[in-house]
Amino acid sequence: MVRDFASQQYWALILGGSSGLGLASARKLAEKGMHLCIVHRNAGMEMEQVNADFEALRATGVQVISFNVSITNTEKRAFVLQELQQQMGAAGRVRCLLHSIAKGTLKAMTGDQALQTDDMMITLEHMAVSLHDWTQSVWQQGLFAGDARVLSFTSEGSSKAWQHYAAVSAAKASLEAISRSIALEFGPYGIRANCLQAGVTDTRSLRMIPGHEQLLAHSIARTPFQRLTTPEDVANMVYLLCKDEAAWVTGAVIPVDGGAHIH
Repeated sequence: MVRDFASQQYWALILGGSSGLGLASARKLAEKGMHLCIVHRNAGMEMEQVNADFEALRATGVQVISFNVSITNTEKRAFVLQELQQQMGAAGRVRCLLHSIAKGTLKAMTGDQALQTDDMMITLEHMAVSLHDWTQSVWQQGLFAGDARVLSFTSEGSSKAWQHYAAVSAAKASLEAISRSIALEFGPYGIRANCLQAGVTDTRSLRMIPGHEQLLAHSIARTPFQRLTTPEDVANMVYLLCKDEAAWVTGAVIPVDGGAHIH
C-alpha cells in the first residue's frame, strides 16, 4: 500500500471526525500516512465506540489526538490549536483542514414547532461560519503547510428546497460562499479551498431528516450506478484533493455522487 504522506510531517485537522464522512476521511488519510487531530462532540454513552474507532486509527501507525469539545467555543479552539502545535513539533504542519460538521436544526418553517431565528443562527454558526473561524485561527498561528487544503462537505440542499431543511440549506449555501472566499483571500498564502458535494449517503445525520427514506430511494434511482454514495466514496476524494497533484484545484464545488447530479 502506498503511504503518500508517511515521509512528511503532515497533519489533518478534522472537525467532526468521530462518525460519518469525517471518520471515513480520517481512516483514509491515516491509511496514507497522515497524522490526525480530531475535534468532535459526543455524549458519554457514545465514547466507547468513538475511542475504539480512534484506537483503530492509531493502529495504522499515525499519531492521533482528539478533543471532545464544541467547535464554536473560542477558548476551546485556542486550546486545541495550542495542543496541536505542541504535538506536531517544529516540523509538523496542517496539510488538511476538513470541516465535517452536521450540527443543524431540521424544523419545518410552519407549525407549532416552527423554525425560529435562533435555530437558524445556531445552524449557520456550526455548519458554515465555523469554517472561517478555524481557517483563520490555523493561519494566524502559522500552522498550515505551505501547500494546504481546506475542505468541507456540502449537499444538493444548498441550491434545492427540501422539507424541513431550510436552516441546513442556508448553512450549506453559506459554507460554499465562505469556501470560495477562502480560496480567493488565502490563496496567496498557499491555501486551496474546495467543497465536496456528497451524494445522498446513509449516515446518522441523513436519517434525522424527515422523509429520508424517499431521499434514499430517489437517489438510488437517479444514479447511473444504481447505488447510494458511501462515506468511503467521499473519503477517497478527500484523499485525492490532499495529493500534490490536486494543487491547481481551488474554489470549486465538486460533486461526489456517482453522477446523480446529471439526472
